[in-house]
Amino acid sequence: MWNSASPMKSSLKSPDLVPLPAFGRLALPVALLLALAGCKPATSAVAPPPPVPVQVAVATQLDMPRLIGSIGTVQALRSVSVKSQVDGVLAEVRFKEGDEVKAGDLLVVLDRRPFENMLNIARANLANARAQSAQADADAERYQRLDQSAAISKEDYLGVLTKAETAKAQAQAMAAAVANAELQLGYTEIRAPIAGRTGQLLIHEGALVKANDAGTSIVTINQLAPVAVAYAVPEGALDAIRTALAARLATVTVNEHASGLAHADGRLEFVDNAVDPATGMITLKAVFANDDHALWPGRFVDVVTQTGLDRDAVVVPSAAVQTSQNGSIIYILKADQTVELRAVKIARVAGDQTLIASGLAVGETVVTDGQLRLIPGSTAVVKPLPSQTAADKAEPAATANTSAKPAGKS
Repeated sequence: MWNSASPMKSSLKSPDLVPLPAFGRLALPVALLLALAGCKPATSAVAPPPPVPVQVAVATQLDMPRLIGSIGTVQALRSVSVKSQVDGVLAEVRFKEGDEVKAGDLLVVLDRRPFENMLNIARANLANARAQSAQADADAERYQRLDQSAAISKEDYLGVLTKAETAKAQAQAMAAAVANAELQLGYTEIRAPIAGRTGQLLIHEGALVKANDAGTSIVTINQLAPVAVAYAVPEGALDAIRTALAARLATVTVNEHASGLAHADGRLEFVDNAVDPATGMITLKAVFANDDHALWPGRFVDVVTQTGLDRDAVVVPSAAVQTSQNGSIIYILKADQTVELRAVKIARVAGDQTLIASGLAVGETVVTDGQLRLIPGSTAVVKPLPSQTAADKAEPAATANTSAKPAGKS
């Protein structure tokens, strides 16, 4: 019934096609199904990366002072080395080391006897000179009448006048000698030139003192109230300091290294007239009332100069600010626990705080630690500080130790 010209019949009779056995006809559909199953896309989802642990802080709004820190030295506002103005023997000391003295208080007394003798001699010489001057004046008056009557020559009369003038000059010189002897006698009482605190007594009773001895002084007096603090700042801060000083806004605070006490009543009163070219620093000096004598001359103190105040500034910890090729950046932790990378502008850095000029709002949460593992859009989780973790572990341990019984007791 098949036609020899039929295509179906010719294909069945083609020598190129070999009939499959029965098990081959069954395996072919199974292989096709497996091949189709292998081409289907995987239906299992890839697990998201775990959240990155970070530490955060909240941007706050504060009034931030403009501060310049340095190290200074306390100096006595006035310091005087007390010396003798005459040669003499130290007879009496009227103060104790470390006493508070006032200007004019008697400190030491030298032996007065040699100076009293010199004064008596000068007074005697003055009396003699005055007597001679009085005699010469009387002679001049008598010779004047004789000259008017032409009883004596002009030369004799001029000689008498010269003698009278010479006697008067000698009397004036003797009067000056008496005043000088009185002054020398007054130098035997050495008084405090300024008010302050006395130091160590370097010469004691019985010692011979020399006038204006360059090598030795009797005692040194330092004025402690008020007191000065000298310090140096970089030349780059000079313009801000001069502007604040002209506007009377410059205030100075010092902190003592040993006691930690702060004194905030300093007045900036001196700016040196030149910058040190070797160090690039300029010397300033502030004055403190120091009524409690807490600031001691020679001590080193931390000095902070305030030149102004930035009001309502947006402040974040400096650790939150990162530097990129395009400027400063900050990672923001959003409410959905994802992070956002944001460019910000920095106004200035104040210690461990940074003032943000723009790019950040008050109340936003910024990342302060863990930024290296973050990318924009990644998930983050806040981790506690190491100190908080240690405190949390220590509290249960302390509770357990309190409730535990001592070993060896029932």
